Amino acid sequence: MQWTDRIRQVKIILVIAAIAIAVISLLVSHYLVNDLKQEERNKVEVWAQALHALNEADETTDVTLISQVLEGNNTIPVIVMDRDGNITDSRNVEDTVGMVDYARRMVQAGDTIVVDHQLVCYDESILLKRLSQWPYVQLGIVMVFVVVAIFALLSSKKAEQNKVWVGMSKETAHQLGTPISSLMAWVEILKENYPDDDLIPEMDQDVKRLQRIAERFSKIGSLPEPVDASMNEVLDHVIDYMDRRTSKKVEITRDYPGHDVVVKMNASLFEWVIENLCKNAVDAMEGSGKIHLMLADEGSRVVIEVTDNGKGIRKKDVKNVFTPGFTTKKRGWGLGLSLARRIVEEYHKGRIYVKSSEVGKGTTFRIEMKR
Repeated sequence: MQWTDRIRQVKIILVIAAIAIAVISLLVSHYLVNDLKQEERNKVEVWAQALHALNEADETTDVTLISQVLEGNNTIPVIVMDRDGNITDSRNVEDTVGMVDYARRMVQAGDTIVVDHQLVCYDESILLKRLSQWPYVQLGIVMVFVVVAIFALLSSKKAEQNKVWVGMSKETAHQLGTPISSLMAWVEILKENYPDDDLIPEMDQDVKRLQRIAERFSKIGSLPEPVDASMNEVLDHVIDYMDRRTSKKVEITRDYPGHDVVVKMNASLFEWVIENLCKNAVDAMEGSGKIHLMLADEGSRVVIEVTDNGKGIRKKDVKNVFTPGFTTKKRGWGLGLSLARRIVEEYHKGRIYVKSSEVGKGTTFRIEMKR
Protein backbone atom coordinates (compact mmCIF):
# COMPACT_ATOMS: atom_id res chain seq x y z
CA MET A 1 0.00 0.00 0.00
CA GLN A 2 2.93 2.33 0.62
CA TRP A 3 4.04 1.92 -3.00
CA THR A 4 0.50 2.64 -4.18
CA ASP A 5 0.34 5.77 -2.01
CA ARG A 6 3.70 6.93 -3.36
CA ILE A 7 2.54 6.46 -6.95
CA ARG A 8 -0.63 8.43 -6.16
CA GLN A 9 1.41 11.25 -4.62
CA VAL A 10 3.74 11.42 -7.63
CA LYS A 11 0.76 11.54 -9.99
CA ILE A 12 -0.77 14.40 -8.01
CA ILE A 13 2.53 16.29 -8.06
CA LEU A 14 2.88 15.78 -11.82
CA VAL A 15 -0.65 17.00 -12.47
CA ILE A 16 -0.16 20.07 -10.24
CA ALA A 17 3.16 20.82 -11.97
CA ALA A 18 1.51 20.49 -15.39
CA ILE A 19 -1.31 22.85 -14.38
CA ALA A 20 1.19 25.36 -12.95
CA ILE A 21 3.32 25.28 -16.11
CA ALA A 22 0.23 25.67 -18.28
CA VAL A 23 -1.12 28.62 -16.26
CA ILE A 24 2.23 30.43 -16.18
CA SER A 25 2.76 29.82 -19.88
CA LEU A 26 -0.70 31.12 -20.74
CA LEU A 27 -0.25 34.24 -18.61
CA VAL A 28 3.20 35.08 -20.01
CA SER A 29 2.05 34.42 -23.57
CA HIS A 30 -1.05 36.55 -22.99
CA TYR A 31 1.04 39.54 -21.94
CA LEU A 32 3.48 39.04 -24.81
CA VAL A 33 0.68 38.76 -27.36
CA ASN A 34 -0.99 41.91 -26.03
CA ASP A 35 2.31 43.81 -26.25
CA LEU A 36 2.88 42.61 -29.81
CA LYS A 37 -0.69 43.51 -30.77
CA GLN A 38 -0.17 47.05 -29.53
CA GLU A 39 3.16 47.27 -31.33
CA GLU A 40 1.60 46.08 -34.58
CA ARG A 41 -1.22 48.63 -34.21
CA ASN A 42 1.39 51.34 -33.74
CA LYS A 43 3.12 50.17 -36.91
CA VAL A 44 -0.19 50.28 -38.81
CA GLU A 45 -0.84 53.82 -37.51
CA VAL A 46 2.57 54.89 -38.79
CA TRP A 47 1.80 53.16 -42.08
CA ALA A 48 -1.57 54.99 -42.26
CA GLN A 49 0.13 58.32 -41.57
CA ALA A 50 2.62 57.60 -44.35
CA LEU A 51 -0.34 56.85 -46.64
CA HIS A 52 -1.91 60.17 -45.61
CA ALA A 53 1.38 61.96 -46.32
CA LEU A 54 1.56 60.33 -49.73
CA ASN A 55 -1.99 61.44 -50.53
CA GLU A 56 -1.14 65.01 -49.48
CA ALA A 57 2.20 65.11 -51.31
CA ASP A 58 2.74 67.44 -54.24
CA GLU A 59 5.44 67.65 -56.89
CA THR A 60 7.95 69.25 -54.52
CA THR A 61 7.53 66.66 -51.73
CA ASP A 62 10.26 64.12 -51.20
CA VAL A 63 8.41 60.80 -50.95
CA THR A 64 11.49 58.66 -50.46
CA LEU A 65 11.00 58.21 -46.71
CA ILE A 66 7.23 57.79 -47.18
CA SER A 67 7.79 55.04 -49.72
CA GLN A 68 10.24 53.29 -47.42
CA VAL A 69 7.63 53.26 -44.62
CA LEU A 70 4.90 51.96 -46.93
CA GLU A 71 7.17 49.33 -48.47
CA GLY A 72 8.64 48.39 -45.07
CA ASN A 73 5.48 46.58 -43.95
CA ASN A 74 6.15 42.98 -45.00
CA THR A 75 4.28 41.11 -42.26
CA ILE A 76 1.00 42.84 -41.32
CA PRO A 77 -1.94 42.31 -43.74
CA VAL A 78 -3.48 45.70 -44.62
CA ILE A 79 -6.49 46.59 -46.80
CA VAL A 80 -7.50 50.19 -47.61
CA MET A 81 -11.16 50.90 -48.43
CA ASP A 82 -12.84 54.16 -49.53
CA ARG A 83 -16.07 55.54 -48.08
CA ASP A 84 -18.09 53.41 -50.56
CA GLY A 85 -16.46 50.19 -49.41
CA ASN A 86 -14.31 49.77 -52.50
CA ILE A 87 -10.78 48.44 -52.04
CA THR A 88 -8.19 50.96 -53.11
CA ASP A 89 -5.00 49.37 -51.85
CA SER A 90 -3.71 46.29 -50.03
CA ARG A 91 -0.55 44.90 -48.53
CA ASN A 92 0.51 41.33 -47.58
CA VAL A 93 -2.84 39.87 -48.65
CA GLU A 94 -2.50 36.71 -50.75
CA ASP A 95 -6.18 35.89 -51.38
CA THR A 96 -7.25 38.70 -53.70
CA VAL A 97 -10.53 36.94 -54.58
CA GLY A 98 -11.82 36.89 -51.00
CA MET A 99 -10.34 40.27 -50.11
CA VAL A 100 -13.73 41.96 -49.57
CA ASP A 101 -14.87 39.30 -47.08
CA TYR A 102 -11.47 39.46 -45.41
CA ALA A 103 -11.80 43.25 -45.01
CA ARG A 104 -15.30 42.87 -43.53
CA ARG A 105 -13.98 40.46 -40.91
CA MET A 106 -11.30 43.01 -39.99
CA VAL A 107 -13.98 45.70 -39.63
CA GLN A 108 -16.13 43.42 -37.43
CA ALA A 109 -13.08 42.72 -35.24
CA GLY A 110 -12.54 46.46 -34.84
CA ASP A 111 -9.05 46.40 -36.36
CA THR A 112 -9.40 49.64 -38.37
CA ILE A 113 -7.90 53.14 -38.58
CA VAL A 114 -9.59 56.08 -40.36
CA VAL A 115 -7.34 58.22 -42.55
CA ASP A 116 -8.53 60.85 -45.07
CA HIS A 117 -12.03 59.38 -45.30
CA GLN A 118 -10.43 56.04 -45.95
CA LEU A 119 -10.62 52.96 -43.77
CA VAL A 120 -7.33 51.16 -43.15
CA CYS A 121 -8.14 47.58 -42.10
CA TYR A 122 -5.43 45.35 -40.70
CA ASP A 123 -5.02 41.84 -39.30
CA GLU A 124 -2.52 40.10 -37.02
CA SER A 125 0.74 39.02 -38.60
CA ILE A 126 1.51 35.34 -39.06
CA LEU A 127 4.13 35.55 -36.30
CA LEU A 128 1.57 36.96 -33.84
CA LYS A 129 -0.98 34.27 -34.72
CA ARG A 130 1.61 31.55 -34.17
CA LEU A 131 2.61 33.05 -30.86
CA SER A 132 -1.07 33.15 -29.80
CA GLN A 133 -1.41 29.43 -30.59
CA TRP A 134 1.88 28.38 -29.01
CA PRO A 135 0.63 28.19 -25.37
CA TYR A 136 -1.98 25.61 -26.36
CA VAL A 137 0.65 23.60 -28.22
CA GLN A 138 2.86 23.82 -25.16
CA LEU A 139 -0.04 22.76 -22.94
CA GLY A 140 -0.58 19.70 -25.15
CA ILE A 141 3.13 18.82 -24.93
CA VAL A 142 3.06 19.13 -21.14
CA MET A 143 -0.04 16.93 -20.90
CA VAL A 144 1.58 14.30 -23.13
CA PHE A 145 4.65 14.42 -20.90
CA VAL A 146 2.51 13.94 -17.78
CA VAL A 147 0.61 11.02 -19.33
CA VAL A 148 3.85 9.35 -20.43
CA ALA A 149 5.39 9.90 -16.99
CA ILE A 150 2.36 8.43 -15.21
CA PHE A 151 2.30 5.49 -17.62
CA ALA A 152 6.01 4.88 -16.96
CA LEU A 153 5.38 4.95 -13.20
CA LEU A 154 2.49 2.51 -13.47
CA SER A 155 4.55 0.24 -15.74
CA SER A 156 7.43 0.23 -13.27
CA LYS A 157 4.96 -0.53 -10.47
CA LYS A 158 3.49 -3.41 -12.46
CA ALA A 159 6.95 -4.76 -13.31
CA GLU A 160 7.89 -4.60 -9.64
CA GLN A 161 4.71 -6.45 -8.68
CA ASN A 162 5.40 -9.09 -11.32
CA LYS A 163 8.85 -9.70 -9.86
CA VAL A 164 7.33 -10.04 -6.39
CA TRP A 165 4.68 -12.46 -7.65
CA VAL A 166 7.19 -14.63 -9.49
CA GLY A 167 9.66 -14.67 -6.61
CA MET A 168 7.00 -15.39 -4.00
CA SER A 169 5.36 -18.10 -6.09
CA LYS A 170 8.58 -19.96 -6.89
CA GLU A 171 9.81 -19.75 -3.32
CA THR A 172 6.45 -20.97 -1.96
CA ALA A 173 6.37 -23.89 -4.38
CA HIS A 174 9.98 -24.74 -3.47
CA GLN A 175 9.34 -24.56 0.29
CA LEU A 176 6.22 -26.73 0.04
CA GLY A 177 7.91 -29.38 -2.10
CA THR A 178 10.04 -31.07 0.60
CA PRO A 179 7.41 -31.46 3.36
CA ILE A 180 4.80 -32.60 0.83
CA SER A 181 7.15 -35.33 -0.42
CA SER A 182 7.70 -36.47 3.15
CA LEU A 183 3.96 -36.48 3.86
CA MET A 184 3.29 -38.54 0.73
CA ALA A 185 5.85 -41.09 1.87
CA TRP A 186 4.33 -41.25 5.36
CA VAL A 187 0.85 -41.74 3.91
CA GLU A 188 2.09 -44.67 1.85
CA ILE A 189 3.63 -46.21 4.96
CA LEU A 190 0.38 -45.73 6.86
CA LYS A 191 -1.57 -47.36 4.01
CA GLU A 192 0.63 -50.44 4.24
CA ASN A 193 0.47 -50.69 8.03
CA TYR A 194 -3.20 -49.71 8.47
CA PRO A 195 -4.99 -50.70 5.24
CA ASP A 196 -8.44 -50.62 6.85
CA ASP A 197 -8.19 -47.22 8.51
CA ASP A 198 -10.88 -44.84 7.18
CA LEU A 199 -8.93 -41.69 7.98
CA ILE A 200 -5.89 -42.49 5.83
CA PRO A 201 -7.70 -41.94 2.46
CA GLU A 202 -8.80 -38.53 3.74
CA MET A 203 -5.22 -37.74 4.72
CA ASP A 204 -4.14 -38.84 1.26
CA GLN A 205 -6.65 -36.45 -0.32
CA ASP A 206 -5.37 -33.57 1.78
CA VAL A 207 -1.76 -34.30 0.85
CA LYS A 208 -2.71 -34.41 -2.82
CA ARG A 209 -4.48 -31.14 -2.27
CA LEU A 210 -1.26 -29.63 -0.89
CA GLN A 211 0.59 -31.00 -3.90
CA ARG A 212 -1.93 -29.32 -6.21
CA ILE A 213 -1.50 -26.01 -4.36
CA ALA A 214 2.28 -26.21 -4.77
CA GLU A 215 1.78 -26.95 -8.45
CA ARG A 216 -0.44 -23.87 -8.79
CA PHE A 217 2.19 -21.67 -7.17
CA SER A 218 4.83 -22.99 -9.54
CA LYS A 219 2.58 -22.17 -12.50
CA ILE A 220 1.88 -18.67 -11.17
CA GLY A 221 5.59 -17.96 -11.48
CA SER A 222 5.59 -18.94 -15.17
CA LEU A 223 3.29 -18.66 -18.18
CA PRO A 224 1.31 -21.92 -18.37
CA GLU A 225 0.06 -22.94 -21.80
CA PRO A 226 -3.77 -23.06 -21.91
CA VAL A 227 -5.44 -26.16 -23.35
CA ASP A 228 -9.03 -27.09 -24.15
CA ALA A 229 -10.87 -28.01 -20.94
CA SER A 230 -14.47 -28.30 -19.77
CA MET A 231 -15.60 -25.33 -17.69
CA ASN A 232 -18.45 -27.49 -16.36
CA GLU A 233 -15.93 -29.92 -14.85
CA VAL A 234 -13.83 -27.12 -13.37
CA LEU A 235 -16.85 -25.65 -11.57
CA ASP A 236 -18.00 -29.13 -10.44
CA HIS A 237 -14.57 -29.83 -8.92
CA VAL A 238 -14.72 -26.60 -6.97
CA ILE A 239 -18.28 -27.27 -5.76
CA ASP A 240 -17.35 -30.79 -4.62
CA TYR A 241 -14.31 -29.45 -2.77
CA MET A 242 -16.29 -26.65 -1.09
CA ASP A 243 -19.13 -29.02 -0.13
CA ARG A 244 -16.71 -31.24 1.79
CA ARG A 245 -14.99 -28.37 3.60
CA THR A 246 -17.73 -25.91 4.45
CA SER A 247 -20.60 -25.89 6.86
CA LYS A 248 -23.83 -27.67 5.98
CA LYS A 249 -25.46 -24.28 6.43
CA VAL A 250 -23.82 -23.16 3.19
CA GLU A 251 -25.85 -24.18 0.14
CA ILE A 252 -24.09 -24.16 -3.24
CA THR A 253 -26.26 -24.24 -6.36
CA ARG A 254 -25.32 -24.30 -10.04
CA ASP A 255 -26.83 -23.30 -13.36
CA TYR A 256 -25.12 -24.74 -16.47
CA PRO A 257 -26.05 -25.04 -20.16
CA GLY A 258 -27.17 -28.46 -21.39
CA HIS A 259 -23.76 -29.11 -23.01
CA ASP A 260 -20.08 -29.04 -22.10
CA VAL A 261 -18.60 -25.55 -22.37
CA VAL A 262 -15.03 -26.02 -23.61
CA VAL A 263 -12.57 -23.16 -23.12
CA LYS A 264 -8.81 -22.84 -23.63
CA MET A 265 -7.46 -22.49 -20.09
CA ASN A 266 -5.23 -23.89 -17.39
CA ALA A 267 -7.82 -25.83 -15.42
CA SER A 268 -5.78 -26.04 -12.20
CA LEU A 269 -5.26 -22.28 -12.01
CA PHE A 270 -8.83 -21.50 -13.01
CA GLU A 271 -10.15 -23.77 -10.26
CA TRP A 272 -8.11 -21.61 -7.89
CA VAL A 273 -9.95 -18.50 -9.11
CA ILE A 274 -13.37 -20.01 -8.47
CA GLU A 275 -12.23 -21.37 -5.10
CA ASN A 276 -11.08 -17.91 -4.02
CA LEU A 277 -14.42 -16.39 -5.01
CA CYS A 278 -16.34 -19.15 -3.19
CA LYS A 279 -14.18 -18.89 -0.05
CA ASN A 280 -14.67 -15.12 0.01
CA ALA A 281 -18.40 -15.70 -0.35
CA VAL A 282 -18.39 -18.13 2.61
CA ASP A 283 -16.50 -15.56 4.70
CA ALA A 284 -18.94 -12.83 3.66
CA MET A 285 -21.90 -15.02 4.70
CA GLU A 286 -20.16 -15.88 7.99
CA GLY A 287 -20.68 -19.60 7.42
CA SER A 288 -24.39 -19.54 6.58
CA GLY A 289 -26.09 -18.70 3.28
CA LYS A 290 -26.28 -19.51 -0.42
CA ILE A 291 -23.72 -19.45 -3.21
CA HIS A 292 -24.91 -19.67 -6.80
CA LEU A 293 -22.58 -20.48 -9.71
CA MET A 294 -23.89 -19.57 -13.16
CA LEU A 295 -22.22 -20.65 -16.40
CA ALA A 296 -23.39 -19.20 -19.73
CA ASP A 297 -22.22 -19.94 -23.27
CA GLU A 298 -22.65 -16.79 -25.35
CA GLY A 299 -20.95 -18.07 -28.48
CA SER A 300 -17.87 -15.87 -28.75
CA ARG A 301 -17.39 -15.78 -24.98
CA VAL A 302 -18.12 -17.73 -21.81
CA VAL A 303 -19.51 -16.04 -18.70
CA ILE A 304 -19.23 -17.27 -15.13
CA GLU A 305 -20.97 -15.54 -12.23
CA VAL A 306 -20.48 -16.31 -8.54
CA THR A 307 -23.26 -14.85 -6.39
CA ASP A 308 -23.66 -14.91 -2.62
CA ASN A 309 -26.14 -13.44 -0.15
CA GLY A 310 -23.50 -12.26 2.30
CA LYS A 311 -22.79 -8.86 3.79
CA GLY A 312 -21.82 -7.26 0.48
CA ILE A 313 -19.09 -4.75 -0.36
CA ARG A 314 -19.23 -1.02 0.34
CA LYS A 315 -19.24 1.15 -2.77
CA LYS A 316 -15.99 2.88 -1.79
CA ASP A 317 -14.26 -0.52 -1.48
CA VAL A 318 -15.43 -2.04 -4.78
CA LYS A 319 -12.64 -0.42 -6.81
CA ASN A 320 -10.00 -1.71 -4.34
CA VAL A 321 -11.03 -5.36 -3.94
CA PHE A 322 -8.47 -6.54 -6.53
CA THR A 323 -5.63 -4.40 -5.13
CA PRO A 324 -2.85 -6.52 -3.56
CA GLY A 325 -2.91 -6.17 0.21
CA PHE A 326 -6.48 -4.86 0.42
CA THR A 327 -8.71 -6.86 2.75
CA THR A 328 -11.65 -6.25 5.06
CA LYS A 329 -10.99 -9.43 7.04
CA LYS A 330 -9.27 -9.53 10.42
CA ARG A 331 -7.09 -12.32 9.06
CA GLY A 332 -5.72 -12.55 5.55
CA TRP A 333 -3.10 -11.01 3.28
CA GLY A 334 -5.46 -9.55 0.71
CA LEU A 335 -3.87 -11.57 -2.12
CA GLY A 336 -6.70 -13.91 -3.13
CA LEU A 337 -8.61 -11.61 -5.46
CA SER A 338 -5.46 -10.02 -6.85
CA LEU A 339 -4.21 -13.51 -7.74
CA ALA A 340 -7.59 -14.31 -9.26
CA ARG A 341 -7.43 -11.19 -11.40
CA ARG A 342 -3.90 -11.99 -12.52
CA ILE A 343 -4.90 -15.53 -13.52
CA VAL A 344 -8.01 -14.42 -15.41
CA GLU A 345 -6.70 -11.30 -17.14
CA GLU A 346 -3.00 -11.96 -17.71
CA TYR A 347 -2.94 -15.72 -18.21
CA HIS A 348 -6.33 -16.22 -19.85
CA LYS A 349 -6.88 -12.75 -21.43
CA GLY A 350 -10.32 -12.58 -19.82
CA ARG A 351 -11.98 -10.11 -17.49
CA ILE A 352 -13.10 -10.30 -13.86
CA TYR A 353 -14.99 -7.61 -11.98
CA VAL A 354 -17.67 -6.95 -9.39
CA LYS A 355 -20.91 -7.02 -11.35
CA SER A 356 -23.05 -5.88 -8.43
CA SER A 357 -22.87 -5.60 -4.66
CA GLU A 358 -25.20 -4.24 -2.02
CA VAL A 359 -24.39 -4.05 1.66
CA GLY A 360 -26.48 -6.55 3.59
CA LYS A 361 -27.75 -8.34 0.47
CA GLY A 362 -24.77 -9.90 -1.29
CA THR A 363 -22.28 -9.70 -4.13
CA THR A 364 -21.92 -11.02 -7.68
CA PHE A 365 -18.50 -11.49 -9.29
CA ARG A 366 -18.49 -11.89 -13.06
CA ILE A 367 -15.82 -13.53 -15.23
CA GLU A 368 -15.82 -13.17 -19.01
CA MET A 369 -13.63 -15.50 -21.10
CA LYS A 370 -13.06 -15.56 -24.85
CA ARG A 371 -13.71 -18.89 -26.56
